[in-house]
This record gives sequence, C-alpha cells and structure tokens, in this order.
Amino acid sequence: MRAAAKEYGWNLNYGGIALMWRGGCIIRSVFLGKIKEAFDNNPSIANILLDPYFTAKMAEAQEGWRRVLCAAITSGIPAPCLTAGLEYYDGYRSERLPANLLQAQRDFFGAHTYERTDKPRGEFFHTNWTGFGGDTISTTYNA
Repeated sequence: MRAAAKEYGWNLNYGGIALMWRGGCIIRSVFLGKIKEAFDNNPSIANILLDPYFTAKMAEAQEGWRRVLCAAITSGIPAPCLTAGLEYYDGYRSERLPANLLQAQRDFFGAHTYERTDKPRGEFFHTNWTGFGGDTISTTYNA
C-alpha cells in the first residue's frame, strides 16, 4: 500500500486501514490494534517490523516458526506462505545478502563479471571458474 500511495500520490491512514479489518472479517486480532498503534507512533514507518512491539514479537516467535517449518519440510508438507514469510523476515534484517551468488553465476555462465564486497563499488572482476576457456568477458565483445 505504501508503494502504491507513493506512486499515485495517495495519503493513506495505515492505522485506520488496519482497524477496518476488525468488523465483519475473520481477521479479529489484537495485532490489528497494535498495527494501528505502530502507525500512530510513527506514521512514516518504513516497515511494521521496525516498530519495537513487532520487533520483539518476531524475535520471540522465530524459534517456534523455524521448528514448525522444519517439521513441515521434513514431513513433505508444503508451507509456501510460511517459508516465504520467514525468508522475507531473514532477508529484511540481514545486512548482507547472497545476491553476490547471482553475480558469480552470471560470471560463470556468461563472463559477465562481478563486484567484490572487499573492493570499491564499480570495480569489476572476472574469474575463470573452470580453468578452461579464455579471458573473454561480456564487455570485450558485441553480440
């Protein structure tokens, strides 16, 4: 909703939107009031996970969340929303993510080069990953 509001110039009351779910909906949770409180405390909060209440609740719940998913995966029970949620949570709070693996794969398969985290931004490298082939990189030829 925040992305749509930004793009279309909407001024949304996120706390009020959270409370709309209370009446006549299956989502009758105490969390709805906490969501409203979070937006009342900080109307421009970038992510509800940054609110102290939700930060604490997520930290408290994550061990059980992981155990449930381990049991589901081990038992062959698909839980795509739960696993995607956990992946989002882990990714959101990670300072450094494995996107560099994508750069390495692109370099391996197409000599597209990659940046290293221990070098300045904009400095690109190519590795001859297999020991075979030449030194061609994607910037040395035109297709």
